[in-house]
Amino acid sequence: MKFKFILKLLYKWKLILILIFLLLTIENRKFKVCLCAIAKLENKYIIEFIEHYKKYKVDKIIIYDNNDLNSENLDFLRDYTKNSFLEIIDYRGKIAPQLKAYHECYYKHHNEFAWYLFVDIDEFINITQYSDIHDYLSQKIFNHYNSIYLNYNMHTDNDLIFYDNRSLIERFPKINQPNNFCLGKSIIKGNIPNLHFLSTHVLACNLTICNGFGKVIKMNRILCKIPDYKFNFIEHYAFKSTEEFIIKLNRGDALFKFNNIRAKIFYYFRFNKITLEKINFIAKNLNISINYIIKQLLNKNYTIYSN
Repeated sequence: MKFKFILKLLYKWKLILILIFLLLTIENRKFKVCLCAIAKLENKYIIEFIEHYKKYKVDKIIIYDNNDLNSENLDFLRDYTKNSFLEIIDYRGKIAPQLKAYHECYYKHHNEFAWYLFVDIDEFINITQYSDIHDYLSQKIFNHYNSIYLNYNMHTDNDLIFYDNRSLIERFPKINQPNNFCLGKSIIKGNIPNLHFLSTHVLACNLTICNGFGKVIKMNRILCKIPDYKFNFIEHYAFKSTEEFIIKLNRGDALFKFNNIRAKIFYYFRFNKITLEKINFIAKNLNISINYIIKQLLNKNYTIYSN
């Protein structure tokens, strides 16, 4: 009899513990998270991007298809559109529409989501202490802020000239993070009135902003300080191989109508080892004088390696 009584007691406690667990889960999942991104010539990388954020249990991904009218499309992602996990918006052929897309994504769905994450297809969130973005965003430290700013971790080209079909994580493990580099991307709360998107990084000036650890950030538009990359940041695969970087240059700019290719070349060399092979490859494919590139690099006191 005592044994049966103990079993009944254990069974009741088991039910109570299960109920407590369910209540805590409901509490943590009482809000939803939406990711907004814009894509152009990203077919080689976009599944890796989607799977990464699926792993973090983002509730919905909205991708604005900004490919040219006669170029690649996103039809191969149709399996992800089931159950409304992925929504693809036709922005094909539009010129520099990134801020417009962000604004549309936010206000079209302003009653559906508690948090919005605005990133590009080459930007992978890394919140190493959490496997679920809901658990991360439900921390009380974020209650008094309506925006979280995560710095970039800038991945180099890993000295690869050509594309191969390995994942981005496999191909580009090397990181180059200058102390004076301060860009990143934002997560913002929903239902913020009169929000005007001014930047793809901080988004707007009328936000109460903290870093990934809940510490207040006072800034005008862009954070500039030496960040802590130990836990919360954005893995930014901005360049990939030299060949892929050239394709990125030629596709145009999603933010500005003017595509300043030469300025972007020197931005590329700011983070990547400068070799004569890369200079020759870029000059040949972009029809730019090799001597011009070398002269500009030397004027910036950059070191050029033979290989």
